[in-house]
Amino acid sequence: MISISLCMIVKNEEPVIARCLDSIKDLVDEINIVDTGSTDNTKKIVEQYTNRIFDFKWIDDFAAARNFSFQQATKDYILWLDADDLLTVEEHENFKSLKNTLPSEIDVVSMNYYLSFDDEGNIASLIRRNRLIKRKKGFQWIGAVHEYLEVYGTIFESDIGLSHLPLSHDKHRNIEIYKKLIHDGKELSPRDTYYYANELKDHELYEEAIYHYEHFLTANLGWVEDCIQACYKLSDCYAAIKDDGNKIASVLRSFEYDIPRPEACCRLGFFFMQQSNDKAAIYWYEQALTVKIPPNSPFQNNTFTTWLPHLQLCVLYDRLQQYELAYFHNEKARIYKPNDRRILFNQNYFKGILKNNYSFEPEIQ
Repeated sequence: MISISLCMIVKNEEPVIARCLDSIKDLVDEINIVDTGSTDNTKKIVEQYTNRIFDFKWIDDFAAARNFSFQQATKDYILWLDADDLLTVEEHENFKSLKNTLPSEIDVVSMNYYLSFDDEGNIASLIRRNRLIKRKKGFQWIGAVHEYLEVYGTIFESDIGLSHLPLSHDKHRNIEIYKKLIHDGKELSPRDTYYYANELKDHELYEEAIYHYEHFLTANLGWVEDCIQACYKLSDCYAAIKDDGNKIASVLRSFEYDIPRPEACCRLGFFFMQQSNDKAAIYWYEQALTVKIPPNSPFQNNTFTTWLPHLQLCVLYDRLQQYELAYFHNEKARIYKPNDRRILFNQNYFKGILKNNYSFEPEIQ
């Protein structure tokens, strides 16, 4: 069995820190909490779980704080979490099994990170993060903001998932750090350029965001997954400024990096749907359902492979008065969102139409 040091950086996490620590305390052998300037009861709460509490003066550098937290670890492996993360009861036994059976030659364990959930509690989107690392390898964090852990060696892709359940978010923190870096004359890396563009987009500074997305993409130095996401986000920026030509061109630009992803297919389907080109829209939504995403892909948004394309196909086939197919796709969507009012309305609507014609009950697989 391996031993594990939990390492966290925190600041004013009073509403969530106990929830996080309660979910993981029985699975780790050491808890190290690095506080970067809390003014609430975070430290008092943490004292109920560990006496290994360290202060770190905040210098607008997440990597520096995380690396300091790793320096406090003394066990075989380091697990890092944020205060608004949670290991669910369902995942508890999987983590315990991993701890008991992990071969010593494994340097890094990646895990799923569940970012959002739908109204039914199903996972809507996730990414993969390197979560458990061998301490002796001395892996380092890089980047003042949107930092990443640089790893190498033998990596095990586990099926364990951690849930991200924030109660609040400081929307200005990251963009202010980037602006300070730029003001201080520091050149942004390709990765930081991409994330700075994301911050600008989130603040509705679309023209500036477009400039930095374009700079990121034309430099051709970014990770392919970030490039694909940049194309989608660039499309959103052009949509916000009513530039429909560049909006659709940006989606098509993502094809330069890989086969059409389900999100791109749904975006194209929606474009043609708005143009009342129903057959073209149907083609692209069907493609979204056809594309197979590897189970451990770094980014996954289940919306674009489950209920959304089915619901849109329902609408499109209804337009074409192909009610059997419309009902079929509505029922497919209902598998994923059984309590959705739109889908339940559609169900009654189509049953009424089909009942008036002949007895019909499609087989849903």
